[in-house]
Order: sequence, then C-alpha cells, then structure tokens
Amino acid sequence: MRDNKLNSLVYFEAVARRGAVALAAEELRVSASAVSQQIKTLELQLGIKLFRRSGRRLILTLQGEELYSAASTSLGIVKNTLSGLSQNREHSKLNLRVAPSFGVRWLAPRLHEFIETNPTIDVRIDAAPDATDFDREIMDLDIRYGAGPWHGLAMTPLIQDYVIPMCSPAYLDKIGDSNFEEARYITSARALCQWDYWFVANNISHADPAHRYVLDRSSMAIQLAMDGAGVVLESLALAQNAIEDGRLVPFSSAYPAMRFGSYWIVCPERHLKRKSVTAFMNWIRDKSDVYDAGVKHRLAQLGIKFTKIDARDFRPQA
Repeated sequence: MRDNKLNSLVYFEAVARRGAVALAAEELRVSASAVSQQIKTLELQLGIKLFRRSGRRLILTLQGEELYSAASTSLGIVKNTLSGLSQNREHSKLNLRVAPSFGVRWLAPRLHEFIETNPTIDVRIDAAPDATDFDREIMDLDIRYGAGPWHGLAMTPLIQDYVIPMCSPAYLDKIGDSNFEEARYITSARALCQWDYWFVANNISHADPAHRYVLDRSSMAIQLAMDGAGVVLESLALAQNAIEDGRLVPFSSAYPAMRFGSYWIVCPERHLKRKSVTAFMNWIRDKSDVYDAGVKHRLAQLGIKFTKIDARDFRPQA
C-alpha cells in the first residue's frame, strides 16, 4: 500500500470514530479541508462511498463499516506496538534465577531497595534449584549455590557464607550447650557443608549420626530447628533474621564458624555488558559487603570465631 493511501486510512479512521470531519481534524491537528480531501481521495481510489450524511453527522456505509473494522484493528495494533517500543527505550528488563531458599531468606528482604533505586528496570525472578541453560532460556543472571567451577561461564563471587550449629532457645535449655551426644541433627540435603564433614573438622567422634532429619530445602531445615526439633547446621545468610530476633541461637560457641564461598553470580561473559545486569551486580555486591561486615560483627558479639575453608574440600565421611 502506498504511503498516501495509508495516510488517507488514518484520516478515515478518525472521521469514522469521531463522526465528524471537524472533530477528526481537531484530533489530528490539521485543517478540516485537509481531512475532507483525504476522504475524497480514498473514495476515488477505492471506487466506493464510505460515508453518508445524516444531519451534521457522517454515517458509515456498509463498505465503510467493513473498512473501518479492518482499519481500526490494524491501526490499534500499530499504536500499541509503537507504545511498547517507546516504553522499552525507557525500561530495561532483568531476568534472574536464584536458589529458592536464598531468594526467600536473603534476597527478597533486600530486593525492594534495588527496585526503588532502579525504577526503570523491570525485574523477573525465577526461584528454582536447577542451573540455567543460557543457550535455551531467556535469563540474564543465575545466582547459583555451590563450589563451581561452571565452565564456559563468568563466575563472580557473591556471598562468603558462615555455617554454625543452631537451635531454638528452648531446645538449648532442654539438652544443654554442646551436648552433641543427645542432640538430634537437622540438615538440608542440598547444603554444601554436612554434619559428617563438620564432625571430622572439629574432632567430634561421639555424635550419633542416626539421630538426623534430612530435608530437601534449607528453609525447611531452619524452620524445623526454630520449632525446637533439633540442631541445624546451616548458613547464617539464610538464618540471619532468626539469629537476630532470637528464634535461633548458636548451639555452641566453642567451635568456629566455617567461612567459604557458596553463592555466585553466573552468566555468559557477554551478559556482563548489559545495563540492567551491571546495575544489579553493583547493587548486590554492595549488599554482600554489608552482610559480610554484619555477620563478622555478630559472630564477635556471640564469641564465635571463624575459619576459612575451600568448599571444594567438602566430602562425606564414612
């Protein structure tokens, strides 16, 4: 379709919708004579009458009704598309996958700060334990739990985690500080640091490994400990709020917290050039630094030291 016919359709749609040449001219910000000329030109090109006059109003003919239906639908699609493209220039998107427990317990309480300081970034978060397949999925970043390495992907360390045994105050009163012989052990099956490793690293040989509850998620393991079912060996990144408000307490201050890299920002190298990715990474690294300083301060208050280890050394002990 030639440009002049398309232009005539725009004028025609406005007249048909408003019911008068003058109202269409006002909307289009042109003269009434220009609108009338465009309608006459379109009728001549098509060889049909599009309007009949009824008093001061223009009424569509049957052929005019048919053309108006097609023109209003098509022009509506074009207007919506142009509007969307304009908004996309102002807004960028961030598609993020995150380990579920980390997403709920660490990221979610802080996320509103990123949204408030980056109002033009639309955030979509997928909380799932499975690693992102960047070749098949539309995802910018993956906050991944593990020791790595993930070959072919850029890895940025995010969280230096601290793991200690924790329990509810009532459970501690019930069996006593450091009473590993009587304790029931809670753990997440997906946790890097398991009780077997922790016992060997701390030269504890008298604990009974049969007294255990193994759960699929750290959030469930932490909740079970808060409910007084036993002692959980878990991440302070995930249990920080429960420690701060007293729902969980260290089971013992005699053993150091194990400090190791456990959460990473993982993505293809090319994604690091995206503006939304850069903004998010700068923000979350600042939050990570604040978290690390806060945990060190809290451990000092509790009289607990920490020891640095390599998460790749974790091995189940027979």
